[in-house]
Amino acid sequence: MPEQAGSADAAVEIAVVGGGLIGAVAVLGIAAQGRRVALVEQAAPATAPGRFGHDLRNIAAAPATRRLLEDVDVWRALAPVPYRAMRVWDARGTGTLVFDAAELDREALGWMLENGPTQVAVWDALRAHPNVVLRVGEPVAGVRAAADRVTLELGAARLDAALLIGADGARSRVRAALGVAAETHETGHAALATVVRTSAPHAGVAYQCFLEDGPLALLPGPEPDLASVVWSQPPAAAARRQALPEPAFCAEIARCMDACLGTIRASDERVVFPLQQLLAASFHPHPRVLLIGDAAHVLHPLAGLGANLGFEDVRALLDVLTRLPLAADPAAPGIWRAFARQRRTRAALMVQAMAGLQRLYAATGPLGQLLRNTGVDWFNRSGPLKRQIMAEAMGLGALH
Repeated sequence: MPEQAGSADAAVEIAVVGGGLIGAVAVLGIAAQGRRVALVEQAAPATAPGRFGHDLRNIAAAPATRRLLEDVDVWRALAPVPYRAMRVWDARGTGTLVFDAAELDREALGWMLENGPTQVAVWDALRAHPNVVLRVGEPVAGVRAAADRVTLELGAARLDAALLIGADGARSRVRAALGVAAETHETGHAALATVVRTSAPHAGVAYQCFLEDGPLALLPGPEPDLASVVWSQPPAAAARRQALPEPAFCAEIARCMDACLGTIRASDERVVFPLQQLLAASFHPHPRVLLIGDAAHVLHPLAGLGANLGFEDVRALLDVLTRLPLAADPAAPGIWRAFARQRRTRAALMVQAMAGLQRLYAATGPLGQLLRNTGVDWFNRSGPLKRQIMAEAMGLGALH
C-alpha cells in the first residue's frame, strides 16, 4: 500500500505513531489480526550502509524476538547473524563470564540484525498489507483524547482512532502532547558505534569488556572478519576516540579487548550518540492511549536488552488484542490496566538493573574489584541459576 499524505480526514480502529522497529512490528501484528490500523511517521526508513557495506547500528534479537518476527512473517526477509556464545570480563579483574547457547540446548543466544535493512524489510511488509494505512510525512501537531476516540492533528489533516499507541521514541510527541512525565536517569555516557575488520574470525562469539571508563563490545558481523563495535564511555572520551586517526583507533580497540579477535585491520565511520535511561510515569496515560518501546522506556545498551524489551511490549499488546473480539472496542474500560502495570513494572526493574550493573562495573578500588571477581566466579559456577538468568535474558521464560 503506498504511503498516504494529504489533508483528508480519516478514521481507523487503531493508530500507531512511530515507524521504527517497535511501532512498525506492532502495526504488522495488529493488521494480521484483521484490524484496520494506521501508522503515522514523518519519513519512511532507508538504508545507509557504511564503507564496508553494512549498517553501523545493529540490534541483538533474542529468541523471543525472533519468534515475534516470524509470527508477523518478516524474519525470512532478514539477514540475521547468529551468535552462539558471549564472553564478558572486567579489564581490572580476573573473572570471565561465559554464556553459551549449548547450556540451554539452543542453536544461538541471539541474532544480530542490521538496523536499517531490518526496518526497510518491515516497511515492505507494511506496504503490502491491505489492513495498513501509512500516513507518512505528516508530523503530529497535537493529540486530543476524548471519551470515545483519540484525534491526531497531522498538519491540515486529522486522524481519528479508537485506540492510539505511542511508539515514537524517547522524545515522544504523543507522550509530550498528553503531558506524561518521564523519569530520566543520566548515565554520564555516550555510545560510539562502528564496524571493524579483524584479523581473526569471530566464530559467532560476542565479546564485552568492562573497561575503567565503560563497557566495550565486539559483536559478530555478517562476514567472518566483521564485528560491530558498541563502546559506552564518557562523552569526552567518545569525542577523542571518534577523532583518532584510523590506525590509532584500531590499535586502541585491540589493546582494550586483549586482542580477542587479533588485530583490528580497519574501521568504518564512527558515530557517537548520547545515552540516557528513561521511564514514563504511565504507560496508559488515557483510557484510549498506550505507550510502548522507547516512548515508554529507554535502557542503557550495555546488556543489549533495549530493543528486546520493546518487542516484549509488542507481544504483550498483541496477546491482549488476540483475546478481544474484532467487533469490540479496543479501548473498552479496564482492558489495558494490567498490561500497563505489568509492562511498567518490568521496565522499571530493567532500568534499575542496568543502573546497578553500570555502578558495579564503574566502582574503583579493591572492594569493587573483589565484589566483581567473586560475583563473576560464583555466577559462572551457579548452574541452574545461570541457566535461568540466560533463559530470562533470551525471553524463553522459566525452565522446566
